[in-house]
Amino acid sequence: MKLIVSGATGFVAREVIRQSLSRSEITSVVAVARKPVTVPDKLAEGADPSKLKSVVVEDYERYPEEVKKDFAGASACIWTVAITPTRSKTYDFEEVKRVCQTSTLAGLKAMHESGLSTPFRFMYMSGAASERDPAKTPRFHPEYSRMRGETETKVLSLAAELGGIEACVAKPGFITAPGEIVKFIAATIVQWTAGIPSISVADLATVMLDQVINGFDKEPLMPEDLTARVPRTNQNSA
Repeated sequence: MKLIVSGATGFVAREVIRQSLSRSEITSVVAVARKPVTVPDKLAEGADPSKLKSVVVEDYERYPEEVKKDFAGASACIWTVAITPTRSKTYDFEEVKRVCQTSTLAGLKAMHESGLSTPFRFMYMSGAASERDPAKTPRFHPEYSRMRGETETKVLSLAAELGGIEACVAKPGFITAPGEIVKFIAATIVQWTAGIPSISVADLATVMLDQVINGFDKEPLMPEDLTARVPRTNQNSA
């Protein structure tokens, strides 16, 4: 299968790409970013770097015909493009919404226009705090969290409208990485205070890949759903 990874230079996307190059089910990885994407470090034995194709876009909202040609025939996409809640404070909110919402919908439309395999699976990575119900006021970053929840709803609606697309939202809690003590401490605090389980970046990437390869078995995938789907092999090697 051909997999599109959007936001390919990001923290989670790099791990998705690293694992994808070792997955026999994946024959091609189209890595979309605003700068060239290189082969990740520490590839597993047997990984095939030749699967990776870097596709550079000036903006995630605009997709020239040559980029759409690279999307053609794809079976799935893992979309990670976003401005994080913390970083969002340094931007005008309309720009945050453009990056997180407008660009996501534009990307999905561009993929559909390219001519995709059917069914095409679109995994949208959001966050545990995002709120789809506009009547509710989120505890943390309310305006941002409502916007991310609204984006989830719009993604699901657009997928249904376009046809031939299966969509799912992954809503991880705090994402940790080996050796990053500060993130581990922050994740522990979030779990104690809010009851939201954390997940390692490697486990999150594995679960999202399993879902786009084998089919979505739940929507949305909440933090506890993601941790429950981590393969035993990952748990044993942690």
